[in-house]
Amino acid sequence: MSNTLQWIAGLLIIVLLIVFGREHFSSTPAPAAATAPSHLIDWAPVEKAMGKAGAIQSDGVLKFGFPRTDLKVMIGDLQLKPTFALGGWVALKQMGDEAVLMGDLVLSEDELNPVMTALQQGGIDQTAIHNHLLGELPHVMYMHIYGHGDPVKMAESIHTALALTKIPLTPSNATSASGQDLGLDTKELDQILGHSGKVNNGVYQFSIPRAEKIMAHGFEIPPSMGVATAINFQATADGKAMITGDFVLIGSEVNSVLRALRENGIEVTALHSHMLSEEPRLFFMHFWASDDAQKLARGLHSALNQMNIK
Repeated sequence: MSNTLQWIAGLLIIVLLIVFGREHFSSTPAPAAATAPSHLIDWAPVEKAMGKAGAIQSDGVLKFGFPRTDLKVMIGDLQLKPTFALGGWVALKQMGDEAVLMGDLVLSEDELNPVMTALQQGGIDQTAIHNHLLGELPHVMYMHIYGHGDPVKMAESIHTALALTKIPLTPSNATSASGQDLGLDTKELDQILGHSGKVNNGVYQFSIPRAEKIMAHGFEIPPSMGVATAINFQATADGKAMITGDFVLIGSEVNSVLRALRENGIEVTALHSHMLSEEPRLFFMHFWASDDAQKLARGLHSALNQMNIK
């Protein structure tokens, strides 16, 4: 009998450990998103640490742009504007009393590993390193990053890493005014795609969010932190346009979108992930083409029709 009682007592202890162990014995802290913030973050010290001003987005994210205005990147005889395919960025969002950071840095091959080391030393993770384009000269790489903690310290880490590159850290004199003559019929593009674009330094850009919530690390990722489909148009000298960007897809959408792009003469230049633990799992399909702008827009619209977007 005593052995039976001991066995039952041992079983009860195991059950209690299973039921209550996560709460009482886990060393992993609860996500900060579950805790209401005691104060709003003052972004001014963050901007000072970053070395430049950011812009508050409509979803409350503070976003910094780091376009590669120092590089002359060509695909064939076409020169890419920095905002077309070379627009690195870093974004921060308050989560509890701390901040979460995500970004996409555009780097030359010789900059890649020094920046990686500096970011690791500063507590900033890498979540993807890859190409977005094909055949560009010079070749550029894209490093996706993630951090969580004190926003000023994270900004200091970013600034230290970027100081190892030739990325201009001071504002350029370029303008993003919508009155620019882009050489594109933007109203027609809006109508074909079913969304409204915006002018950004000589490029017409669309940002199209997914319909479902994207979660990672205990918080909802806003569209401005890299989970909206991006479509960019840049006029070419022959009166046509080139396009690039990336479709943000769930697994079941990948091949239908790929087929729609190829059926419309649009090249797929990369398919990969940008993050490590998002839900639902996302795939990013990058594309490129140079042709009549309206024709390209119709092909892009066909691809968008395969997706769950707003």
